[in-house]
Amino acid sequence: MSSQMICCCFTIVNTSEVAIIERLGKFSRAEEAGCKFLLCPLEYVDGKTSLRVQQLNVECETKTKDNVFVQTKVSVQFQPIKEKIYQSYYLLANPEAQMRSYVFDVIRSALPQLTLDQAFESKDDISRSLKSHLEVVFSGYGFTILQALVTEMNPNARVRDSMNEINASKRLKEAAYQRAEGEKIVVVKNAEAQAESMYLSGVGVARQRKAIMDGFRENLSEFTGQLGNSSKKEVLDLLVLNQYFDTLQEVAGSPTTKVVFLSSESDQSGMRNSILQANAAAGF
Repeated sequence: MSSQMICCCFTIVNTSEVAIIERLGKFSRAEEAGCKFLLCPLEYVDGKTSLRVQQLNVECETKTKDNVFVQTKVSVQFQPIKEKIYQSYYLLANPEAQMRSYVFDVIRSALPQLTLDQAFESKDDISRSLKSHLEVVFSGYGFTILQALVTEMNPNARVRDSMNEINASKRLKEAAYQRAEGEKIVVVKNAEAQAESMYLSGVGVARQRKAIMDGFRENLSEFTGQLGNSSKKEVLDLLVLNQYFDTLQEVAGSPTTKVVFLSSESDQSGMRNSILQANAAAGF
């Protein structure tokens, strides 16, 4: 804000500006945009204040609760209040420098209470706290605080690399867990499918045997009725003999089938002798 005295009969005030008019060193009035006449040399323009939204960028380094130094960038958007143009022009010698000091105070009192992870999660809370604090202080100086944004939090490069490695390890662990869960599901489903297949196979075998027994029963009844002089045992022996011949026929029809003829002796020594004789015969 310039203190240079400009003596003229009129002055031009641009849009979004307010001219501070003084008379004999005392504040007289504030003039808005347009051509404004002055009583020279008694009145003069002491300075002009912009009513546009201004932005103050602040960089502040501080330490978190877990002893990590963080470079924090804050953007404060503020605007002079037209109705309080006197306070905004005369009360503060350097509004931006004083606003920067309050930003340092709030940031350096908030972050040391939080760990690094909590600080990143609480950026919005810190922004609201900063905006509220600045509004309370600077509203009395004729400024309104539109936004106070924590735009960046940059820890040391080594800390960032460590955090990335930790996150990568967590991702790999989660990927391994999910892969193991997928393999587990496949194994379980295969076991369930195999159990279901065995169950259905058993049901099929049971039904097959039941059908065979039903067939034997019907054949036995028919043969017994047709052969009045034959007993049921004789008819059953005949059916078993028929099955025996069918089995021999199926064995003979397969080129890869091997048949082992065992001795009729029931004791183990007979089996042993048969094996020894077979080995001796293979040696010649």
